[in-house]
Amino acid sequence: MRRRECITLLGGAAAGWPVTARAQQPTMPVVGFLYSQSPEVLSEMLRRFRQGLQETGFVEGDNVTIEYRWAENQTDRLPALAVDLVRRQVAVIVAMDTPSALVAKAATGTITIVFNTGSDPVRDGLVASLARPGGNLTGVNFFAADLAAKRLGLLRELVPGAVRIAVLVNPAHASIAEATLRDVEVAARDIGVKVEVLNASTAREIGEAFSALARDRPDALLVGSGPFINARRVQLALLAVRYGIPAIYTGRTYVEAGGLISYGASLPAAWHQAGVYTGRILKGAKASDLPVLQASKFEMVINTETARMLGLTVPPSLLATADEVLE
Repeated sequence: MRRRECITLLGGAAAGWPVTARAQQPTMPVVGFLYSQSPEVLSEMLRRFRQGLQETGFVEGDNVTIEYRWAENQTDRLPALAVDLVRRQVAVIVAMDTPSALVAKAATGTITIVFNTGSDPVRDGLVASLARPGGNLTGVNFFAADLAAKRLGLLRELVPGAVRIAVLVNPAHASIAEATLRDVEVAARDIGVKVEVLNASTAREIGEAFSALARDRPDALLVGSGPFINARRVQLALLAVRYGIPAIYTGRTYVEAGGLISYGASLPAAWHQAGVYTGRILKGAKASDLPVLQASKFEMVINTETARMLGLTVPPSLLATADEVLE
């Protein structure tokens, strides 16, 4: 047989072999990553998410691909970004805050979604229950909104004479704002303080809210949670110091930006847990069989330099119980 004929016959035989027999490597799974904010100052959180993935056997660029979709603090972009991931037919969607999770849920009922949310996922309609999520969603709840009462107590301990406390929320994220105000108002009645609500959904409205604070002079400020508010943490921390208002926040990144005090779940730990769950889904676990994880690590961070700028003396009891004191 001539060499050319032999090659032709072999080529024809190979064309008839099953696709699986010809494949050299399995297709790398793709994770869709959806977040309402931008990637700036998220390096530690992303590192912990990837660490969780790696603990389940997946390394980005090695045996898993991650398609990132950032809304850049424009939540109206989320639906199109979610639809894009669904069209991409990703293996799992990771939605790293409540708005992203709600949009992802609306976009698909088949692709598994791992969420990271600070509000109640049952109340928000993401899952049927924490123990038995049902459907195609599961994830991590880090209680950003539900710790508002605890923050109010810490603020009162830091400013013992406070009788009027302002609460800043974003009404555009109604579920988070309502949960925050509900908890704060109950706690306020218990400790005998008056709550004054301020709303802000834009950077300009934050400026207007602080102008109102300067005019009305409440004794302290409790800053709510949510993607927009988190994205404006530097502005909030600077304005609170500029106007001389003691304020408490939901997480350490505010204090690192110059804020006075924060109390909340460890976000790096929550992102790590989301990474672990994502890996388990990639290995074949079903969302309906994975209970929603609840944050177990909480931290209080105090900036004593900011306290001095505000003319406050931090009580020794708070310094002793703080997880970290920035000086």
